[in-house]
Amino acid sequence: MRNLSGDHIAEFVLVGFPTSPPIQLLLFALFLAIYLLTLLENALIISTIWLTPSLHRPMYFFLGHLSVLELWYINVTVPRLLGAFLILDSRVSFVGCMTQLYFFIALACTECVLLAVMAYDRYLAICEPLRYPSLMPSSMATRLAASSWGSGFFSSMMKLLFISRLSYCGPNIINHFFCDISPLLNLTCSDKEQAELVDFLLALVMILLPLLVVVSSYAAIIAAILRIPTAQGRHKAFSTCASHLAVVVIYYSSTLFTYARPRAMYTFNHNKVISVLYTVIVPFLNPAIYCLRNKEVKDALRKTVLARCHCPRSVPD
Repeated sequence: MRNLSGDHIAEFVLVGFPTSPPIQLLLFALFLAIYLLTLLENALIISTIWLTPSLHRPMYFFLGHLSVLELWYINVTVPRLLGAFLILDSRVSFVGCMTQLYFFIALACTECVLLAVMAYDRYLAICEPLRYPSLMPSSMATRLAASSWGSGFFSSMMKLLFISRLSYCGPNIINHFFCDISPLLNLTCSDKEQAELVDFLLALVMILLPLLVVVSSYAAIIAAILRIPTAQGRHKAFSTCASHLAVVVIYYSSTLFTYARPRAMYTFNHNKVISVLYTVIVPFLNPAIYCLRNKEVKDALRKTVLARCHCPRSVPD
């Protein structure tokens, strides 16, 4: 189908996961359960940080932003994934596809920068403990969080300006469960070299530069921890950043594999499987890692849940 101008197709057809109906229903139930648990996990973390004064510190301020981002992220992608198991060939308009792609790229880029900001915060807390309050006041934390969101959405806007200007003359079938860059660029009937170059350069800036900040921060953190004379002191210092390090490893492993895997593995079916990893599994694991590895969050979360579940008994007259 084409629009009135004849230059662009009017809608795209998203191919889901063609398999037997029993397996489709099983996968639908599995990912629906993961989706609901992810919503619950992140909502609990946000409310716990908001309601616990002892967590009103930069480290947990950034964690709250990460949870908000994860909530937004899964609501952009997971409903499409669930629909792919029920409707094999779902349709999305050209504008709807570009809108979904914009938010998907923006949130992914924002997460890259936010994880780097969190690594820098841990570097200051461990390597500059005496100067930490002056180096990372609440105003600085707010500016860094705002910069993370702003850079992610600006990067996505720049990518989309080039992708949306391409002509899509047909076919209009996307072998994916949501609108992603690679399947879209393979459908264009115009020269895509400029759009691919912009996508590559912005990916370098938004992935490799934050990764460089993360690696540099943790190299300095590890060096500082090794200089601590007691084993108890080393364990206490490492425990403050262990959860963030685990999240960084999981997120960047899936992201870098998406961009740097061998060409022989670059197929649309592999794209869909890998997309499930970083759009569903990673957001599901992140809150669990922070709750299991961070004692302060775990204790505050327990108190928040118990306080909400506690029903005061009526006192007899």
